[in-house]
Amino acid sequence: MNHAPKSSKSSRFRTWKRAVVTAAAVSGALLAAGCAQPADNPDPGADTSAAPYGHVHGMSVDPQSGQVLLATHDGLFDVTAEEPEKIGPTIDLMGFSAAGNDHFYASGHPGAGSDLPNPAGLIHSTDGGKTWEPLSRQGESDFHALTVTRNGIVGYDGELRITADLEKWTTSDTGIQPRSLAGTPLSPVVLATTEKGVQRSDDGGKTWELPAAAPVLLLTSFADEATAVGVAPDGSVQVSRDVGKTWQVTGGTVTGQPEAIAAAQGNDGKLQIWVATTAGVEHSTDGGATFNAPEN
Repeated sequence: MNHAPKSSKSSRFRTWKRAVVTAAAVSGALLAAGCAQPADNPDPGADTSAAPYGHVHGMSVDPQSGQVLLATHDGLFDVTAEEPEKIGPTIDLMGFSAAGNDHFYASGHPGAGSDLPNPAGLIHSTDGGKTWEPLSRQGESDFHALTVTRNGIVGYDGELRITADLEKWTTSDTGIQPRSLAGTPLSPVVLATTEKGVQRSDDGGKTWELPAAAPVLLLTSFADEATAVGVAPDGSVQVSRDVGKTWQVTGGTVTGQPEAIAAAQGNDGKLQIWVATTAGVEHSTDGGATFNAPEN
């Protein structure tokens, strides 16, 4: 695997800051559930071009082009067309978050042919997932939940960790064990799905609170700076218009087991929601009131 040329700390930080400015239309989501086996020893007979819907860890949607990307046990897949297309090397992308249309952060385990350490720590791609560059905590962290905020990166590898410069990390001593994390480069707010409900941080993950009547959701994602969406264990969908402080049921339900979620405001002003399930990608164009059949 050929990595992008290793850049200096300052150039990597400038790249991240540019992504904060340009990522207004992009929403990513993470799934913190792990796979039983890492990608270090893939089945040599496995067809990694096949539909990747069984082990999805995250997704990203470009609302302008309609491109849908899934971060999976076998790497990154473009599932926009009828036949999924694999992008880049085989990496078990356990954590995944978009900071722009072609700029992604991830973590996980390297696959065959990769010279990344195991675990991979924090890695990023600035060419849409074709190549990946190590940034920090190589050989130390496998972030099962990962997100980008205006303040930096928040990840969970058994500890909740925060970095502002992509290299030096601090630990948030909160006791939170998130199943997934959701943020946006437009805001310092982070949402964490937990057994007690969706917890919020207003300062990039340093401190947390549990709002009254916070719902128990599996996954959440931001559509814009204020609007967040979430899916519950039973497949029901909820929307927050106040940055995760309160939530309302949309009435729509996805039929498959939710694995990842993404959202964006459509050109018509209507909220669009995508949910990756074990059966495919289910899409709503009416704010979660209804979902179409899986797109696979």
